[in-house]
Amino acid sequence: MGYKFMGRRREDDSFEELQRRKKRKLQKHDERMRELNNPAKSAPQTGHRKKKKKTHKAAKRLGKVLVALQAILTILFLWIIFSLNILPMKYTAAVVAVLFVLFIIVYRSQRKHKGRAIAGKLLSLLIIVILGAGSYYLEMVNGAFDKVTGGTHKIDHIVVAVLKDDPAQSIEDMKNYTFGVQYEIGGEDIEETMDEINANVGQDVETIEFADIESQVAALFSGGVDAVVYNDGYTGMLGEEISGFESKIKIIYSHEIKKELERTTENIDVQNDTFNVYLSGIDVYGSISKSSRSDVNIIATVNPETRQILLITTPRDYYVTLPGVSDGQKDKLTHAGIYGVDASIAALENLYETEIPFYARVNFSSMIEIVDALGGIEVYSEYSFTTQDGYYVRKGMNEFDGEEALSFSRERKNLPDGDNQRGKNQQAVIVAMIKKMISPKILMSASSIIDSVSGNVETNMSESQIQSLIKMQLNEGGSWNICSVAAEGVGTTEYTYSMPSKKLYVAEPVEESIEEIMSLMKQVQKGEILDDSEVVE
Repeated sequence: MGYKFMGRRREDDSFEELQRRKKRKLQKHDERMRELNNPAKSAPQTGHRKKKKKTHKAAKRLGKVLVALQAILTILFLWIIFSLNILPMKYTAAVVAVLFVLFIIVYRSQRKHKGRAIAGKLLSLLIIVILGAGSYYLEMVNGAFDKVTGGTHKIDHIVVAVLKDDPAQSIEDMKNYTFGVQYEIGGEDIEETMDEINANVGQDVETIEFADIESQVAALFSGGVDAVVYNDGYTGMLGEEISGFESKIKIIYSHEIKKELERTTENIDVQNDTFNVYLSGIDVYGSISKSSRSDVNIIATVNPETRQILLITTPRDYYVTLPGVSDGQKDKLTHAGIYGVDASIAALENLYETEIPFYARVNFSSMIEIVDALGGIEVYSEYSFTTQDGYYVRKGMNEFDGEEALSFSRERKNLPDGDNQRGKNQQAVIVAMIKKMISPKILMSASSIIDSVSGNVETNMSESQIQSLIKMQLNEGGSWNICSVAAEGVGTTEYTYSMPSKKLYVAEPVEESIEEIMSLMKQVQKGEILDDSEVVE
């Protein structure tokens, strides 16, 4: 059988070259024929090609899935950023541009590449992980805003207490008990609670009315009544006056009363208007909603245009009137917290003849967790001393964790100027926290800070107002000027509205000090930078 060589002969090809080409052509033809006549040999190669084809299809399907997932997470991430509304537009635009470019790169790598495009898949997977983690983190921030900005109401807990060894375990066990009550202070709340008690026991219980909380408690310890009904906010105050009070009683029942706060703050432009914020530290652990005395009373006057902050500390024992509560009678400022944050604000507004639209409220738990989340703070102390909790504080700079910062803030008995110096120490802690919070390093611990703030801080500043302040700081950066002052008082003893039966230690306001503070507040309002301000950046 002969073969005809069909190749085209070129004029410069020699006869020997033509023969070699013809021979190679015939060898290839023979090899192909042998493969066709030998199924055992050709089958594995066919299977290999099929397997390779399936692998390419699977790789393409995986690429499509990754591209789709990246697109979904990109949209979700951008939606959260826009809804959170804390990034300035220049940063938001940059994020959108980067995510768009990354998507195009991955999309093209999976659509145009003929191979498996492994590099594109790995890049897409990395982007998906980052977007997923980022979306989760931003949702945490959003959730924290929701919890922190719920300060449109106050909550009072009216409790029923008996002696520690009383056999009663629930309110139903107290059907035949005599209850001590008083209606002079917070009478409506007591009446509502008594209605609930009667409904629970199934009959009207016997009550004896007293003029004040001290008489109630005295009757409980003397056996004059079996139980007392009072606002739990008095517990700390009673603990100061009666040694071991909390260890001598047990709470059988608690009734929660929620009241709306009538304060309008929506029209305040926090990026341009000067405003006051009341910073209240209540003297309890646990739930931030619990009514209690206000141990820390600081007004922050903020001018966002000049970046001037004036921190004003008012001693907790300041002898002031409580508008809307005490009917002109004077009381300790700290006792105002028993009647709600609005009572504390009203007392300070009356004292300094100003308006305080905003408040932020923290408790002992908040202080510890926030400082620890910040990684500790550096605080300057004017004196060397040992706190009652056993922490040594040296004169000059100190590095504090949460427990140490709280102990430093609460100490007054081991300080030469007592409560006045404690107010200055509290300001030093606030300044140290502000320094840490506006530092770029804060991004390293942002997640833990969000966890600590969520549920441990309460404010009536709206979510949009907080977002505006954050956006302003991110957009403009720069430093703030912080000036700290403290109202002065003269120690004495007087009768108080909350405990009228005996005289308590109080601090009579020094008028010259009040007038100086009012003048400084007006200077901030006018846009002046105050002397002795510390530059914080």
